[in-house]
Amino acid sequence: MKRVYDPAGPSDAHCILVDRLWPRGKKKGSFPLEAWIKEVAPSNALRQWYQHDPEKWDEFRDRYFKELDSVPDSIEKLLTLAKTGDVTLLFGSKELERNNAVALKEYLEKLLNDT
Repeated sequence: MKRVYDPAGPSDAHCILVDRLWPRGKKKGSFPLEAWIKEVAPSNALRQWYQHDPEKWDEFRDRYFKELDSVPDSIEKLLTLAKTGDVTLLFGSKELERNNAVALKEYLEKLLNDT
């Protein structure tokens, strides 16, 4: 995982933007990007409800995982990339510990470990 505003590094591979909105102030082509998979981002309603409130983190993850269950094709794209090598989940949030990319990584790792 990497914040889209951080400089690209040599270990970044299969860079996938996992936010619904394009990062504010970033021009297309200004960072390495293999794909933008909007469908794996939390819904606007969930994002607005959560507002990065640490007390809502567990409930956010539960709700978000249910949303992710409803987009199996997009999840399969990410899993296919992950099975071929490293994937860098790009996100725009200033919150580094409790954001959708952190939850998405947890969700994907569980799926990979279950197979």
